[in-house]
Amino acid sequence: MKFATEQNTGTNREQIATDHAFLCARVAIENKASDVQILDMRGITPLYDFFVLATGTSRRQLHTICEEIDAALAAEGEKRLGIEGYEASRWIVMDYGDIVVHLFDPDARAYYALEDLWADAPRLTYDS
Repeated sequence: MKFATEQNTGTNREQIATDHAFLCARVAIENKASDVQILDMRGITPLYDFFVLATGTSRRQLHTICEEIDAALAAEGEKRLGIEGYEASRWIVMDYGDIVVHLFDPDARAYYALEDLWADAPRLTYDS
């Protein structure tokens, strides 16, 4: 999976957040997640820069994706600020400050439909 990069005229921190959002998506894809999307939230909310959304088919897969994303970002010097939903494993939310990763089972993804709720958020694209 190759990710298309966009011109970034922002600060170095913005570029790091963009790169890390792509890293989260890539790790999710490498661990067989489906329907992986990156929502650019910078023009919509001051709270975070990106949402990364992904769907897994089992509790084990969701845990693996979660742990692999955490390890990849830790290797880049990022520390997870919080996590919710890990035990129930229907909707796991991982907060890295600039990036919030949402890992869903298929039913939770359809029910909460974050990409519809945040329909105004631009999508960052990547090539397969």
